[in-house]
Amino acid sequence: MKTIAIVGNWKMNTTPDTAVSLASGIRGRLEGRDTARIRVIVCPPFVSLDRVSRNLEGSEIAVGAQNLHSETDGAFTGEISAEMLRGLAEFVIVGHSERRTLFGESDELIAAKMEAASGVGLKPILCVGETLGQRSAGKARETVERQTIEGLSKVNDLSQTMIAYEPVWAIGTGEAATPETAQDMMASIRACLRPRFDDVAESVPLLYGGSVNPGNVSRFVEQPDIDGALVGGASLSADSFTEIVLNALD
Repeated sequence: MKTIAIVGNWKMNTTPDTAVSLASGIRGRLEGRDTARIRVIVCPPFVSLDRVSRNLEGSEIAVGAQNLHSETDGAFTGEISAEMLRGLAEFVIVGHSERRTLFGESDELIAAKMEAASGVGLKPILCVGETLGQRSAGKARETVERQTIEGLSKVNDLSQTMIAYEPVWAIGTGEAATPETAQDMMASIRACLRPRFDDVAESVPLLYGGSVNPGNVSRFVEQPDIDGALVGGASLSADSFTEIVLNALD
C-alpha cells in the first residue's frame, strides 16, 4: 500500500501568531490518529517558519518553505537562500504556478532553484501545470512534460523530490480536474522521467494540486499514479486540512 503525502501551502496568509495557532490545531487533531501511511507537510510564510518549526517539534508533521532564491548569497534584497532555510524547513516548494505567472519565473530559473535546494539537503516539491489556454490549444501534455524535464535538468538524485501537478485553471477556482484527467497527466509525467531516472521514476511521489477538498481528495489518491495532494485554501483551516488528511487514508 502506497504512502500518501498531503502538503498544505498557506501562501501569503497568517501572521506568526495565527500560523502557530493553525499548526497547533492541526497537530492536536492528528494526535492519536493512525497516520503511519501518510506524510503531512505544512508550508507557512517565511516569517513564521521558525516558530512553526519549533511548535511542531516531536510531531509527525514536517515543515516546508514556499520558495527560495537560486543563489547562495549576495545583494538580493528581500530574498531567502537555501542555506538560510536549512534547519527551519525540510521541504521547499519550487516553481509554483503563482511564481511562474505572477513573478515571471522561467524553467531555467526554476531548475537553478531545484539545484540550490538539493545542494543543501532540502527536499524540493517541483510544481508543474498548464493554463486553460494551453489546455484548450491541445498543449497541456507538452507544457507539463517540458516543465518537468527542464525543472529537473540540474537534479541528479530524484529520490528526495516530489512533483506536484497543478493545472493552473483549477487553482483556487473550485473547479478541480477530474481524477481521470489528473491520472492521465501523472502517467505522462512518469513516462517522461523514465529515460533519465530509470526505476526511480516509478517511486517519485506525484501530488495533485488544484481545489483539493475533503470531499474529493480520496478520489484523487485512489488513482494509481497520484500519491497525495498539494492543498491551498483548504489548508488554512485546521478542521478542513485534517479532514483532507484523514479522508486521504480512507
